[in-house]
Amino acid sequence: MARILVIDDDPTITELTVMNLEMAGYSVSQAPDGVKGQALAVQFQPDLILLDLMLPKVDGLTICQRLRRDERTADIPVLVLTALGETRDKIEAFNAGADDYLIKPFEVQEMLVRIRALLRRTDRVPQAAKHAEILNRGPLTLIPERFEAVWFNKTVRLTHLEFELLHCLLQRHGQTVAPSEILQEVWGYDPQDDIETIRVHIRHLRTKLEPDPRRPKYIKTVYGAGYCLELNGTNSLVPDQT
Repeated sequence: MARILVIDDDPTITELTVMNLEMAGYSVSQAPDGVKGQALAVQFQPDLILLDLMLPKVDGLTICQRLRRDERTADIPVLVLTALGETRDKIEAFNAGADDYLIKPFEVQEMLVRIRALLRRTDRVPQAAKHAEILNRGPLTLIPERFEAVWFNKTVRLTHLEFELLHCLLQRHGQTVAPSEILQEVWGYDPQDDIETIRVHIRHLRTKLEPDPRRPKYIKTVYGAGYCLELNGTNSLVPDQT
């Protein structure tokens, strides 16, 4: 039984969320503020955390950053549940280390779908290891057991999302992969108009792999079409300048 920690100060939302999670077969703990939430995350080591951003004592963004810096909680997937729906709010959450983002009010079924997708993706045997698929190309080798990449003989630690995103692009090396295809394969669901989610994680990957993330040579944007991983030198694609 997967264990979920809900960190939210809204008793109505928390009660509804906990009830539906327990009905879906999860073991649930809850915390009404950021301080207690962080303490419970360290103590109980849940399989997933549902995190509100507007929390008393310590806000959710700070808690997410602290969870990612602590090796005891660094790999626990975090699904943000918040009323903040602006693009900048999503970007801040993803930059703080969140894995997914759901805006209140939300449909219970959508929440459950995203939770299942996160739990599948963060299984100790990642998707790349479950199939006989490409794990090496040119200077890149993926190591599923540790969510790492060997990049030009240097080991690079990746988050679960970064690993799955890079794996998705590697399977289609040299091809343009549409955002909708990436969302379906990496996130495990098909949300509408959620392209900023991909953009943030592409930027994170570029920071780790590109000599100059502002002028990417390997993870390229094909404007209006998607992204392409190109490891065999340059081609005619126009690199993303942002």
